[in-house]
Order: sequence, then structure tokens, then C-alpha cells
Amino acid sequence: MDHSAIEKPSFASDYQEGAHPAILDQLCKTNLMKTPGYGADAFSEAARIKIRAACDAPEADIHFLVGGTQTNATVIDALLRSYQGVVAAETGHIHVHEAGAIEFGGHRVITLPQENGKITAEALQACNEAYWKDDNRDHMVMPGMVYLSQPTEYGTLYSLKELEAISLVCHTYHIPLYVDGARLAYALACPENDVSLPDLARLCDAFYIGGTKCGALFGEAVVFPRRDTVPHFFSIVKQHGALLAKGRIAGLQFDVLFTDGLYQKTGERAMAAAERIRAALAEKGYRFAFPSPTNQIFILLTREQAADLSQKVDLGFWEKPDEDHVIMRIATSWATSDDDVERLIACL
Repeated sequence: MDHSAIEKPSFASDYQEGAHPAILDQLCKTNLMKTPGYGADAFSEAARIKIRAACDAPEADIHFLVGGTQTNATVIDALLRSYQGVVAAETGHIHVHEAGAIEFGGHRVITLPQENGKITAEALQACNEAYWKDDNRDHMVMPGMVYLSQPTEYGTLYSLKELEAISLVCHTYHIPLYVDGARLAYALACPENDVSLPDLARLCDAFYIGGTKCGALFGEAVVFPRRDTVPHFFSIVKQHGALLAKGRIAGLQFDVLFTDGLYQKTGERAMAAAERIRAALAEKGYRFAFPSPTNQIFILLTREQAADLSQKVDLGFWEKPDEDHVIMRIATSWATSDDDVERLIACL
């Protein structure tokens, strides 16, 4: 492929590049090593030790899966009984952009109204109350767990106070709380964030640390902070076709990401680029669709503006709020360079 032919800067998503050079270097150095399969290798175990330490969760069960949809479908199916559904924001990834993967696994996604991509503890409380007060509840899908994203699909963040309130409702009704951390590095690096990995481990029953969008070739690290939350989860992963035979490839990547704070650094780079772009957009009078403080920026454009800008730079289409406007997404990543940013700003 002739890379010189690529003229337009691309901010269409945050998983367009390959992997962080440190990961590639370690993959090359260890390429001919012979290791046990299925995550029983020394690299995967080293990654588990480092992730437990970062989460302040010494008893955590940690498993490495390949991608986000696969991870969500496997974890949700493992946590739910056959008659239960998963509660999520109406904009939640499992409801909108996973092609019915959760329903394919036999579970309904029970949606709640959202504000800037987030649900509230009050709405969750009302949802559970409505189920348990209904005399016909045995004929209905039971709310069996809660799914959140940090950051959300709109690039917004749950505050620690909001997460604590939602966790309290979950524990009141004895339903697990699960957080999708596909872009967790960018949440952790955001100046507005006040939720840490130990907070997630304390408040959630399960969450995953995203690698695919945060510097890895692929891979997500599923964390169950309390041991045996899902007995035989390894077997459930295999039932879902999600068990990687060469598990060391995924484990090694997280071993590198959790060495010398690299995971945090990947997020910081994306956040620095996003802040520069936000400032330029504001200076040039662009309208933000919603206040997203992380690596995803959503701008409201007329159809004509969107068509013109798309000729100069690759953006991601998000949605059409009405017939005359579109919302386009700008996504920075761990690999966004200063040159990328300058070229985008020049196109505005």
C-alpha cells in the first residue's frame, strides 16, 4: 500500500492504528518462545498481578478476551439467569451498536432514558421498583444486572458520586454492576475524572479494561474484583468461542500496558490532542453536540458543513438529530500526533 497516497487526516475512530511500539517490540522479542496456551503463560500471569495491584484488588479474577462485543456478550450471559435482562442507557453500546449480540445470547436489553449518555440512580431505582411491585412480574423480564460505559458512548463520564449511587441501588436489589471500559484509558487520563481503578473494583461486580482502543493490537482484560464471582468463567468463555489459544499474545500486551504506567500515558496523549482540538473548534465557532470531556468530540453541523469538512478530513458519522443537521465525531487516540492535530485544525 502506498501510504503517500493517504492525504486526509483521519479522526474517524480510536482504533485505526496497530499497537504501541512497546507492545510490538515485546511481541517480536518473545515471538519464538514456547509457552502454555489459553492464558496459562507467565506473561498473562504477570499482567494479572500488575492489574490486581493497579486495582487494589488482590483477590481479583482476571481473564483476557479479544474484543469489546465478544467481552460484553460473554460477561453478560455469564452474570444473568435465563429469565433476566440487562439494564442499560438507551444509547448504550450493547443496545445500539452490537448488532443484537446480547439478544442473540438470549437476554433482553432493558433500556432507561439517558442524559448525555448516562443513566441515573433514581431511574434505576424506579425500574427495579416497577418490576417488584408488578403482580405480573413472573411473566416479565427481570432486571438482572446493570451495564454502564466509562466513558460513555457520548464521551461523558460518570462521577464517583454517580457511580456510588448506582452501585448502592444494585446492591440493594442484589444485581451485579458491570462497567464497559473499552476506552477506560481515556477516562482515567481525563482531568474531569474522579473515578480510579480501585474505585471501579470497589463498586463494580465486573468491569473490563479496554486494550483494543487504548494501545493494544486487540484485547480486553475482564476483572471480577471478588474471586469466584462467576465460577468456571473460563469454560463459559470457551463456550462463547472467545477463548484465545495463543493467550499469551493478549496477556503480554496487558503486561506491557501495565508496566511503568504506560496505560495511563496512552490516555494522556489522546487527551492532550483532544483538548487542543476542542479549543480550536470553540475558537472557530463550532457547536458541540454535548459536553464530552474525553477523547471523543461531537460537533453539530449542517449537512453542507459536514459534506465540506468530510472532503478534507475523515470524521465519524454519529447521528442525524433532524433533517438539516448531522452530528459528526472526532476521536483522538494513543497514536494521535501533533502533526495530525495541526492538519485537522487547518481544515476547520
